[in-house]
Amino acid sequence: MQLNHYLNFQGETEAAFNFYKSVFGGEFSNLTRYGEMPPEEGVTLSEADKNLILHVSLPIDAFTELMGSDTNDQFCAQTNTVFTKGNNHYISINLNAHEQAEAKRLFDALSVNGQIDMALEKTFWGALYGAFTDQFGIKWMVNCQLEAM
Repeated sequence: MQLNHYLNFQGETEAAFNFYKSVFGGEFSNLTRYGEMPPEEGVTLSEADKNLILHVSLPIDAFTELMGSDTNDQFCAQTNTVFTKGNNHYISINLNAHEQAEAKRLFDALSVNGQIDMALEKTFWGALYGAFTDQFGIKWMVNCQLEAM
């Protein structure tokens, strides 16, 4: 089984995923734009909308893939959904004691130009833990378990 994180943005998917790619490394396994969709009756896309990301996938490791897309007003109306930036997702990164340097690297890199809610520090539950909202409004938690619980 593989559980993946799917993130939605309003026109920032390409910038966000290029940023995540710079932090995690790797290459996109898929990048599809709205303009590549087959024509659909009743749907007309502006040139700007055609360039938005319909779907992007960034493999993180053998078991995790970060995926995302830009919301589109027409498709939100069809599905009766409303996009709200910053309150729809929390990504948790969990690492082991020998990965403290990686925990710090990921926390520092992903929180650039974001808002730190809790600095990465040792906690009462025996972990290095920190939380922040990145520059694209995505909430992250980094937990590096140092001691058995």
